[in-house]
Amino acid sequence: MALSAPAFVVATKPALPTLEARADAAAKSRGQPFVNGYSEDPSVKYALTCMAATFTVAGALRWRKQRRGGGVRRAAGEGPSTAVVASPQETYQEIVDKSEYLRDQAWLKTFHAGFMGGCYVGMAGLLSLVIGGNVTHEFINQKAIFAALFPINLLLVLQTGGQLFTGNSATMAIGVYEGKCKVKDLVRNWCIAYVANICGCLLIDVVARYTGMFTAGAADMAIHTVMKKCGSTFGQTVVKGIMCNWLVCMAVWLCTMAKDLSGKMVGVWFPISMFIAIGFEHSVANMFILPAGLFSGAPLTLWDILIKNLIPVTIGNAIAGAFVVGAGMSYSFGKLGKKDE
Repeated sequence: MALSAPAFVVATKPALPTLEARADAAAKSRGQPFVNGYSEDPSVKYALTCMAATFTVAGALRWRKQRRGGGVRRAAGEGPSTAVVASPQETYQEIVDKSEYLRDQAWLKTFHAGFMGGCYVGMAGLLSLVIGGNVTHEFINQKAIFAALFPINLLLVLQTGGQLFTGNSATMAIGVYEGKCKVKDLVRNWCIAYVANICGCLLIDVVARYTGMFTAGAADMAIHTVMKKCGSTFGQTVVKGIMCNWLVCMAVWLCTMAKDLSGKMVGVWFPISMFIAIGFEHSVANMFILPAGLFSGAPLTLWDILIKNLIPVTIGNAIAGAFVVGAGMSYSFGKLGKKDE
């Protein structure tokens, strides 16, 4: 009788699910349309397409204007300059003039400008959470989406006359260094703008909570972001605030320097994207994202977010605006550097 070969049953370890599979499973458990970690939601694709189209149109308009000679300065006596970019000295003088304007502004006007600025920051933050939180469950990709979308806030603020505490920290300090403002003018403007920014951001938080936007991926991203923001030491958070507002003030500087909308878009987008992608801390942005995390269910208290984030970030932002950028620019182009000439 022929003997058959013994049959062996080899127990194999089941393969671990891939990151994409885990993202799909997590998304499906919440009823979200994900395939391979990416959303099939038409609104997500629409938002990303619009973002790409915006940069394409801005680049095309800038190229067209330069081709027509709009980016070349005219010689003396040939009429006014049509340069699309001001010189650093001209930009500095424009910021000095702005400090005088802010100094003389009625407190209610300042509050309104700060409130609107906070609203625009909140809207951009909400956009970033809703889109970024539902594109992928890999946080680095979420951060990239956040970095790409969030800079729209500063463009809206600067082009509509809004005010942010972070930008004003440098503008008013420059006014003090140039003798155009007093310290009390600086403190007055900072305090009004800061409170107004909080009110504007909280309004968008309340609207988002009421309309049910802090759900699914947006809620997950808000909680993850807030927990990470409150996980550093006081000193580390101060330094992150310094580095952040250094870049934010550079975005304001570049936007002021550019004289056409496409140039302002480019000037704003890259510094703001930098601080988000790196992980630095912006006090006004956090005025929106921290309450968003609490509304979404983050296991933190109001005291936690104040002590662990908002207070040290505010200190760092003020140091960057008043000393790193404000004093630095005054030394380069203003009175602080006159004695060394």
